[in-house]
Amino acid sequence: MEKSRYPKFIFNWIGGLVLLAGYIAGSIIVGFSSTVYKIIFKFDIMQKPWFMMLANAIVFSLVIAFFDFFVVRPSTKMKLNFNFSPTNFYTYLLIFPMMLGMMFIGEFFTSQIPTTGPFFGWFYEFFQDLMQFMTDDPIVMVITAVIMAPIFEEIIFRGIIQKGLINNGVQPWKAIVFASIVFGLVHGNPWQFVGAVMLGCVLGLVYYKTKSLLLPMLLHGFNNLCSSFLIFYTKSESFADAFKVSEWVILGVGIVLLSSFYYLFMKKYKVHYSEI
Repeated sequence: MEKSRYPKFIFNWIGGLVLLAGYIAGSIIVGFSSTVYKIIFKFDIMQKPWFMMLANAIVFSLVIAFFDFFVVRPSTKMKLNFNFSPTNFYTYLLIFPMMLGMMFIGEFFTSQIPTTGPFFGWFYEFFQDLMQFMTDDPIVMVITAVIMAPIFEEIIFRGIIQKGLINNGVQPWKAIVFASIVFGLVHGNPWQFVGAVMLGCVLGLVYYKTKSLLLPMLLHGFNNLCSSFLIFYTKSESFADAFKVSEWVILGVGIVLLSSFYYLFMKKYKVHYSEI
């Protein structure tokens, strides 16, 4: 049997602590650098969107590097590596409509979460202010959301956590759901949590079936690109507002798209993917 070029590492609580350590180390480096810059140049560089983009890249890179050097290489004698192979065109015709359906359904359930009240009110205002800061520089936002986030986040949540759990004997559906919930939690707010969990489930399913991390990265970028367009042109992250229809219409269309293309992708599309 041909030896795989991809390391068969596992993910457990130790791996989780290593990821957390990488995050803390990256955050310390970013915080120290911004403090030094502020002392020397008398300017808070944290106010610049491009610095936040750079900071995210540093933190995510260290998270991945920590897992590579402290988990993967010692246990497998191989460096962290993933399959980024493209697939046939028909696959893309199935997964993108399925993804769009998920986005419609996620929007409906997100719209049901309150944005006013003693708790949700101030939290939503804080969230809106943060989003406004991120959209101050459209170019930086697109680079961060459409290119960087899909690459780094898919490596961590699908490539490391989900795949590592499956390698550790966890049932695939449980690994997909767990990685998706963690993915939702790190967004840090209830409005993105729902969509992120649903997004993660579709991305995890596509990754599990195709074995290529390229596909969830493309789908993730597609999701974030659509969100960016909605924010720029409608001032709200809402397909219902953009199309001038009810959220119930968006839900109905989403259910039809997701269920139809899920069936075609999982039941009718008899293609076996392997990772060697």
